[in-house]
Amino acid sequence: MTGLTVERLGPAQTRAVAERIAGAFHDLAATRWLVPDAAKREAVLADNFEILVDHAMRHGLVHATADRSGVAVWFPQSGDPAPPPADYDERLAAACGEWTERFQHLDTLFEAHHPHDDHHHLAFLAVAPQRQGRGVGTALLRHHHAALDAAGVPAYLEASSERSRDLYARHGYRVGQPFRLPDGSPFYPMWREPGGR
Repeated sequence: MTGLTVERLGPAQTRAVAERIAGAFHDLAATRWLVPDAAKREAVLADNFEILVDHAMRHGLVHATADRSGVAVWFPQSGDPAPPPADYDERLAAACGEWTERFQHLDTLFEAHHPHDDHHHLAFLAVAPQRQGRGVGTALLRHHHAALDAAGVPAYLEASSERSRDLYARHGYRVGQPFRLPDGSPFYPMWREPGGR
């Protein structure tokens, strides 16, 4: 699929972006561990993701295809990772309830493996399930990679499945040693030099 228009979103779209990510991530191994109750998972994920998308609206970049079938959330990083969102611990507990400790464990894992060189961090790339495999994610990646390549800035992400790992590899990301949740679910840290070298 070609010719998809990508737009930058503003704060009014925060909840819609969080819900798009939650819907796309509902069946991942990692989210099944984070929220074992399938009936509650999507709502808990959306509440959690809303905290991070809100933070990105203020301190990062949030892009979407014009039809909102795909979204990407980026955080520019210089030196050490940016501080967490305001009142993060309280907001996390309110969003995640009985599973808060699992989300805290994931945060600790991400922090331990995050690179310190300047880069843009792709926190989320999410496509509606019925639109996956049709070039939506590729359009979002190409859009921001063009800006990163022009500025000579690398990119980093944590792929949460083999399918997403392979997608990112096709866009110039190199995979590092995976790290795992307590149940064995992997995350693949991936780094992309400008130009996909």
